Parts: sequence; C-alpha cells; structure tokens
Amino acid sequence: MKELVQLLPLIGIFLLIYLLMIRPTMRRNRDLAALQSALGVGDEVMLTSGFFGTVRALDDERLRVELADAVVVSVARGAVAKVVAPAGQPGAALDDTDETGPGDLDTES
Repeated sequence: MKELVQLLPLIGIFLLIYLLMIRPTMRRNRDLAALQSALGVGDEVMLTSGFFGTVRALDDERLRVELADAVVVSVARGAVAKVVAPAGQPGAALDDTDETGPGDLDTES
C-alpha cells in the first residue's frame, strides 16, 4: 500500500501534463487535419509561410494556390494553416483603411 501512495504524486504529474499539454495539442492537430481535408476550390487560405492565396485546384496531397494574378504555386495540403474569410464576408478582418474612419483628417469646410 505504501508503494501506491508513493506513486500517486508521479501519477498526478503525468495526468497534469496530459491535461495541459498533450490533449490540447492532439485536439489542435485533429482540427487542422479536418480543415485541410475540407478545402475546396475558391477557398481563401493562409499558408504556414504566411502567404495568402486562393485555392485553384486540388489533388490528394497537393493544392494549386494562386498568390497573385497569374502566379500559381503548387503546395502540400499540410502547408495550409487556416482558411480566411474573403473580404466583405462575415468574419473577415476589418480593414483599417476605411475612408470614414477615425483616422480621417479631412478638415475641408
């Protein structure tokens, strides 16, 4: 019985490491794999390198991503970090170059 009591702190530490580090990483990897498998033509994506582009073609393991006009690259499906909502769609990042924003210093009267 004493041996079991001596192992309890070690078991507790392992459980804490599992709950705080291993489980969230597994969930994040599962979510990323689901996102990468659900990609479709026309999706706006951000690659792990930081480039933004539009998916133009799909294969099993590769994507053809258009980064700019007439610039299409072939990347591994695993290089997609996230799907980005296109401008004007709900969830898109706000553009701080709005003409009527608070930074507008037009003082003509």
